[in-house]
Amino acid sequence: MKSYETLEIEIKDNTGIVWLNRPDLHNALNQQLIADLIDCFETINNESEIRIVILRGKGKSFCAGADLNYMKGISTYGVEENYQDSLKLAKCFNAIYTCRKPTIAVVHGAAIGGANGLLAACDFVYCTDDTKFAFSEVKLGIAPATISPYVTKRIGEYCSRELMISGKRFTGKEAEWHRLANKSMAQEELDAYLQTVIDGLMTNGPEAMAACKSLIYNISNKLSFEDSIDYSARLIAELRASKEGQEGMASFLEKRKPNWVK
Repeated sequence: MKSYETLEIEIKDNTGIVWLNRPDLHNALNQQLIADLIDCFETINNESEIRIVILRGKGKSFCAGADLNYMKGISTYGVEENYQDSLKLAKCFNAIYTCRKPTIAVVHGAAIGGANGLLAACDFVYCTDDTKFAFSEVKLGIAPATISPYVTKRIGEYCSRELMISGKRFTGKEAEWHRLANKSMAQEELDAYLQTVIDGLMTNGPEAMAACKSLIYNISNKLSFEDSIDYSARLIAELRASKEGQEGMASFLEKRKPNWVK
């Protein structure tokens, strides 16, 4: 993996940890961090060594939203400049959402504004009980626009209405209740729980997990119900005949571990 100005990449036991690395600024989003995240997640798609991706934040917070200097700059933009800048942010969230590998956001400290787009675009979200969340955009006279496709998919329309329109702050347990997080727990429990999730994912076929992500994406976003019937039947046929599918079924019948399990 290449190095980045605002990210630290750690690869261990086929797990890639993407650290947001602006700790002095609570990993606040700016143009460089957005560009680095896009490139990083697009690159990870082609890194065969990485089977699982974890997104975390260095320092006291996961991500405190937009960087103040970044906000000062874009406050002077006209509509077209703002549109081009917002497209980059939207592309950042989509790069995470469409990553072929399973993605896990591990959230602590604060997740404000755009930070919720980063985590909502991930497949799994785990946070600490004392994490502070907020869709604070309305307090600034704007809306959480580019994160909304991912947040509303995760928590639904009416939870989105409550949290986005109010702009209120809420904690990890409330995030779990709203389904913004899969699970909230005490800080000291987080890493051990995360390892159990990773261990479970590592028993799954890498290509099968990628196929699941593609399947869910297409069923949810692209295909009509009628089209999904033929698509899903063809997909399972291709997977059964694939090298990984053949190995998985053979290992089951032979009562042994498949070759992707160490």
